[in-house]
Amino acid sequence: MGTSEILLQASGDGASETGVIGNLLEEFGNLTAAQAAAVEQVISFVFAFAVVYLIGKLVVLPLLKRAFDRRKLDRHAQKPLLMIANFLLLFVAVAVAFGAADYGNFLVSMAGIAAAGALAVGLAMQNVIRNFVAGVFIYTDRPFKIGDWIEWDDGTYAGIVEDISLRVTRVRTFDNELLTVPNSALTDNVLKNPVDADKLRLKFVFGIGYDDDIEQATEIIIDEAERHADIMDDPGPSVRLTELGDSDVGLQSRIWIENPSRGDFVRTRGEYVTAVKQRFDAERIDIPYPVRTLEGGLDLGTSSSVVEPAE
Repeated sequence: MGTSEILLQASGDGASETGVIGNLLEEFGNLTAAQAAAVEQVISFVFAFAVVYLIGKLVVLPLLKRAFDRRKLDRHAQKPLLMIANFLLLFVAVAVAFGAADYGNFLVSMAGIAAAGALAVGLAMQNVIRNFVAGVFIYTDRPFKIGDWIEWDDGTYAGIVEDISLRVTRVRTFDNELLTVPNSALTDNVLKNPVDADKLRLKFVFGIGYDDDIEQATEIIIDEAERHADIMDDPGPSVRLTELGDSDVGLQSRIWIENPSRGDFVRTRGEYVTAVKQRFDAERIDIPYPVRTLEGGLDLGTSSSVVEPAE
């Protein structure tokens, strides 16, 4: 079966009705009415597809990209959204072209085949589709962005976001390992983003001995916080007695840093704790360690039996 016969069959009765182009082809192209109608449909299809696709490429997509820029959407986040827009534009252009060429029956048949294929693919790719939907939520909700430090799975995993796609997110751990994380793992559970706000509170518990002066230790902890250049004065540092342990009294220090990052968090906390420890040593404030004392004896019991030597 030739191409013209397939087009005639797809167009049904409409193939016998020709327009201006079909009449010209029939008159000057030495074609039959059916052949002229088929060629006219092909020309209509190509023309309608080209017009719709070019309008989308030259007008719709640039407007969409400008809207993304106005919303300050990350450049990397724009790529998959623009890919989806391109796919939708292609689908619309094909649908309009089929309508313009009067391939109605053919379009209905293709739609049925496409629906059955989509169902089969959907059942086989449930996890992929789930991660895809999760990726869409990440782009719309924006719980994190590239460069953020995130933690998930109750702190089991943590790192810096390097790449966000519609299926996976790539995170670089602080040991320089690259984790490729399915997006659903980041949307189905609690995710922590410590650097989302413009400041971050750090907490650390200093344990002192029961015989040490709590007020003196508190003054040292606050004084060292006020001395540190990267610790904020507003909100200011604070200290609360939070624990009465087996061997120490726990004083929890709460300090704030601005424009936080993982590097700032680790460095500031390390410098601050070191400074407080040195002051404690100078002021003879003890930081005790747990001591365990084992008491009791070993009872071997008594026996009235007499062991006789073997003969």
